[in-house]
Amino acid sequence: MMQSSIKKFLIAITLILSSLGVVMAQEGHEGHAAGHEPAKKEKFDVGGMIMHHIKDDHGWEFAHGLTLPLPVILYSQDRGLEVFSSAHLAHGEVYNGYKNEHGKIHRVTEAGALDEEAKVYDFSITKNVASLLLSAVIMILLFSAVTKGYTANKGKAPKGIQSFLEPIILFVRDEIAKGSIGPKYEKFLPYLLTLFFFILINNLLGLLPGAANLTGNIAVTLVLAVITFLIVTFNGNKHYWMHLVRPTGVPLPLLIVMIPVEIVGVFMKPISLMIRLFANITAGHIIILSLLGLIFMANAMAGTTTSVAISPVVMFFTLFLNLIELIVAFLQAFIFTLLTAMYIGSAVEEHHSHEADHGAHGTTSELG
Repeated sequence: MMQSSIKKFLIAITLILSSLGVVMAQEGHEGHAAGHEPAKKEKFDVGGMIMHHIKDDHGWEFAHGLTLPLPVILYSQDRGLEVFSSAHLAHGEVYNGYKNEHGKIHRVTEAGALDEEAKVYDFSITKNVASLLLSAVIMILLFSAVTKGYTANKGKAPKGIQSFLEPIILFVRDEIAKGSIGPKYEKFLPYLLTLFFFILINNLLGLLPGAANLTGNIAVTLVLAVITFLIVTFNGNKHYWMHLVRPTGVPLPLLIVMIPVEIVGVFMKPISLMIRLFANITAGHIIILSLLGLIFMANAMAGTTTSVAISPVVMFFTLFLNLIELIVAFLQAFIFTLLTAMYIGSAVEEHHSHEADHGAHGTTSELG
C-alpha cells in the first residue's frame, strides 16, 4: 500500500528539485543581465499540467523527459497501412506528412496546414491501450496461477497467490453474486469476477507514478456499462419486461407517466455506472495533481522560498490522499460490480414484489 505513495513522493521531490534548480539558474542569469533586477515569473499552467497527465497520449511518459514511444498505426485509402514510432511526432514535428495536434494525429499539407479533407483512421497503441493490454496480461497470469494452485492443492489449504485472492473471489461470489442475483448467480459469476478484478487492477495501476488513467477514461467506462446493459437486456425475463410496461400497483391513469419513466430508467442505469466510475477516479487524480501544482504555482508567483516552505504541507496532504485513493480503488470496483449484479438480479428473478423493488431502489440510491 505504501509503495505507490513512496514512489509518488520521490517523483514529486525530483520534479520539485529540478524545477527549483532551473528557476534559480534563470533568476541568476536574468538578474545579472538586468543589473540584478528581479526576474519576471512565468505563469504556471496547472490546468494544462493536469490535463496532460489524465488524458490519453501516443507516448507513455513515466516522468518528465522519460517517455516510451508507442507504435502509431494509421490507415488511409490512398496510402494504405502505415506503422511507425510516435517518437517521430514528438514536440510537434511533422513526419511522413503527419502531425500530432492536441493528442490527435492529422495529415498536413506541404504548407504545414492541417489537411481536413484527408480521412485517416487511427488504430495506434496509445498509453491507455497499452495499459489495457498490461492489465489483461496481469489478470491472465494471476488467474492462471490461481487455477494451478487449486489443481495442485486440491483438498489442501491454499498457498501463495491463491491464498491472497481466494477471500476476494469468495467475497464476490457470496456477498455480491449470490445476494443480488440469487440461485442463477453461477451463470453470471465469471463476468462479475472479471469486472471486479479488471476495475480494481486498473484503479491500482493508475495510482503508480506515470501510469495511465484507464478507469478515468469515459470511453472505457462506457464499454463496461454497455456490456452490463446488454447482459441485463438479453437475460431479462417476462416479469422484468412486464414491470416496464405495467408496473405493479400503479393505477391505470398514471401509466402514461410511469411507462416512459421506467423506460428511461433502463438507460439511466448504465449511464450512472459509466459516469460514477469515470468521475470518481478522475476527480481523485485531479485533486492530487492540483495539490502538487500548488508548489510550482507558489514558485512561479512568490519565489523559491515560498515554494520550499509550502512543500512539506502539500506533500503531507498528497500522501494522505494517496491512501484515500487506495480505499477508493477497492470501493469503486465493489460498487460497480454490486450495482451490475443488482441490475442482473432484477432482470432474471422470477418474482419481483413491490417491497423488494422498493428495497432495491433504496440500496441503489444509498450507494450513489
